[in-house]
Amino acid sequence: MKYLALAASAALLIAAPGNLLAEDADTIIKRHTKLIAKDLETYLKENPDADDAGEAIDFLIGSYGRLEMSERQGELLTLRYDGLPKGADIDPQEFFSTLQPLLALLVEGGKKDEAKQLLTRAKKDIIGHADTERFAQFLQQLAGSLSTPGIGDTLDLKFTSIQGDAIDLSKMLGKVVLVDFWATWCGPCITELPSLQKTYATYHEKGFEIIAISLDNDKAPLETFIKENEMPWPQAFDGKGWQTELATQYGISSIPATFLIGKDGKIVATDLRGDALGELVGKELAK
Repeated sequence: MKYLALAASAALLIAAPGNLLAEDADTIIKRHTKLIAKDLETYLKENPDADDAGEAIDFLIGSYGRLEMSERQGELLTLRYDGLPKGADIDPQEFFSTLQPLLALLVEGGKKDEAKQLLTRAKKDIIGHADTERFAQFLQQLAGSLSTPGIGDTLDLKFTSIQGDAIDLSKMLGKVVLVDFWATWCGPCITELPSLQKTYATYHEKGFEIIAISLDNDKAPLETFIKENEMPWPQAFDGKGWQTELATQYGISSIPATFLIGKDGKIVATDLRGDALGELVGKELAK
């Protein structure tokens, strides 16, 4: 695209050699990227129907990603999505390479409702394609991931534990709580168990709790494992494996999946490993 080449060349000529030596590579790249992006925005405004408008938009999407200008990046991804062929004419690679980063931006920006609306639209947009069923399965997986809680979110956990106790996370305000999705057949989960036991022993009397959600299928082996490994914290279990209701509710697609809940009931960290768990628990309890 001639315009891109000219814009890049013009921008690179602006800085004097002395200034370049005083800056690191990332700073130089970002400064010139901003200049090129500004020129391209002007170009698109003046030539919205240009043959190379799509190429300009693609370049800008990448540029704004590097510049961490997510709002404008999202606007351009939406513009690109709106212009894509739908139904029987969908180009799968183009369709999903636009949809996925747009969904990610919405989720990262705390706009989960908008992300869900986009997925609902996408499910309609694929109708008529020869691979509609396969596309629908993939979109369902993406929908599940939107349910996965993040920092600042809250969890609604109410169940009767395998030990027979009524558990309600909402009644644990003022405590620091680790919610742990795991299973006895999960190697990485077992690897993390000593860290959980150490943190529990150190901080339980100071207000730290663990709530475990087991994705096991068989109750007896789970109960044996809990007893042999001295795991006194409550365990949710319904015997449905990956289809465990709480795991499905929160879009859990891999384990261990852990969520550290602060005293105010909101998630402060996810998927902590090793000593990082104990360190953050100590800090949260001190607040």
